[in-house]
Amino acid sequence: MLVTLQEILSIGEKKGFAVPAFNVYDMETVMGVIKAAEEKKSPVIMQFYSRLAETGIADYLAPIIKAAAEKSFVPVCMHLDHGSGFAAMENSLKNGATGIMVDFSRLSFEENVKNTRKAVEECSALKIGVEGELGAIGKAADGVPEDYTDPLDAAKYVKETGVTALAIAVGTAHGRYKKAPVLAIERIKEIKDKTNAYLVLHGGSGVPDEQVRAAIKAGIRKVNFGTDLCYSYLDEIFNTDRSKVAVDLFMAGPIEAVKKFAESKIELLGAENGI
Repeated sequence: MLVTLQEILSIGEKKGFAVPAFNVYDMETVMGVIKAAEEKKSPVIMQFYSRLAETGIADYLAPIIKAAAEKSFVPVCMHLDHGSGFAAMENSLKNGATGIMVDFSRLSFEENVKNTRKAVEECSALKIGVEGELGAIGKAADGVPEDYTDPLDAAKYVKETGVTALAIAVGTAHGRYKKAPVLAIERIKEIKDKTNAYLVLHGGSGVPDEQVRAAIKAGIRKVNFGTDLCYSYLDEIFNTDRSKVAVDLFMAGPIEAVKKFAESKIELLGAENGI
């Protein structure tokens, strides 16, 4: 069933787990993720990067996500990830997204608030929640930033924007880490205590399991996985026998690899049997 961002995150908040958010790219990754969610009876967020919305790929991908969600018995949110601006947001809404992230974290605090608040106002007319970001979450290749989100700034940001969810900088980055990150668990607790938004951990790929569990206990309610899903998918493609020329048969293994990866993260986040 297709649900909104606020509806799916409220499930995790009520039951004390984090909802897994997987970046998907095509029909096969969608199939792997939805199969895992159904097998584990878990709510799931399927999201696509802003790039896909900007280039028109989401015009094809969104109907696949929507069909999978509407056919399924598990709650599914279709979410825009790291929306670069209003064009990506509007394209995603046109395609039926039920959650929107806008990322203005590279701007000044005031401009971030101004733009994010505008996005919240536009999405509220459709009763769709918005995820904002405070504290830039960079690339793992550049090293993990130690400039964490300030709890007082977070409280002010949430109050002035009205966001449903807030992505925070607490020691993660996007991509594969050169060295396993160490999360600022106490900072997560401080931000949780001062805000009423659902907290989001980006850069979940490669974070040690015990730190992910500690982050959830501290208040994280959404964890993003993109890079490691891609590796699970592509590694299996590269290992598949090239004599299989029927694409549906060729892709059976990669779909199963995505399913197994997603199942492992659902279990890690405590979302199994969460519906």
